[in-house]
Amino acid sequence: MTASQRIVIENVEKRFEDKRARRATVALEGLSLSVAEGEFVCLLGPSGCGKSTVLDLLAGFERPTRGSVTIDGKPVGRPSPDRGIVFQEATLFPWLSVIDNITFASRLSGLPVAEYRPRAQELIEMMGLRGFENHAVYELSGGMRQRVSIARAWISQPLLLLMDEPFGALDAQTRLAMQELLLTARERRRSTVLFVTHDIEEALFLSDRIAIMSHRPGHIVEEIVVPYPRPRAYQDIIAAPSFGELKRSILATLREQVARTRIEA
Repeated sequence: MTASQRIVIENVEKRFEDKRARRATVALEGLSLSVAEGEFVCLLGPSGCGKSTVLDLLAGFERPTRGSVTIDGKPVGRPSPDRGIVFQEATLFPWLSVIDNITFASRLSGLPVAEYRPRAQELIEMMGLRGFENHAVYELSGGMRQRVSIARAWISQPLLLLMDEPFGALDAQTRLAMQELLLTARERRRSTVLFVTHDIEEALFLSDRIAIMSHRPGHIVEEIVVPYPRPRAYQDIIAAPSFGELKRSILATLREQVARTRIEA
């Protein structure tokens, strides 16, 4: 492992035991993946292949049955503020204001207002939320709620941002706007990001590298370096001669894994 590796997952197996049925589901088997500091990696794979389980292991919600999961060389234990998490559905407190949602964990941990308030204001500006600070979350659209979720995940200045299909429930136009906003914000923060998606175009637009997972039990079957320089514009990416070729290649790999799932079912 080099000093620049933020995430190192080595030969991980994850089993979920059903004691009542006396059986186990093997979600991951022989999975290895490294993510460098400041890198943006997308996880692609068939439904049920264990993508979200990988995030759960990194978040500290689950522990591997076998193998190791480390961040900056330290084994992952319990959940920690050094890992920000954004889910597909915005997990916010609907009765609280935007600013109170963003600063909730900071206030709960007893941080001085002078320490977290400037960070919150910076994130409000960065995520295009100025003017909505005192709005209740239930007054916001789905895209605006996800902006609040991302700001809340970033306020603790995490080493790693874990994103589980955060734009999957949004309409196409809002999804593209959120993707562009995320890239702009990340350019300023240079965060390490592991991003789960089912969308090949989203992965090619956002990431530095794409890791494709197998059918269950999940492991990495292919890694693709995304060749497009940053900063990126969506219209330039989809117009690139290599875009269609990369998309077809990734789709072929995914279809092969889906076919294997059906054969072995």
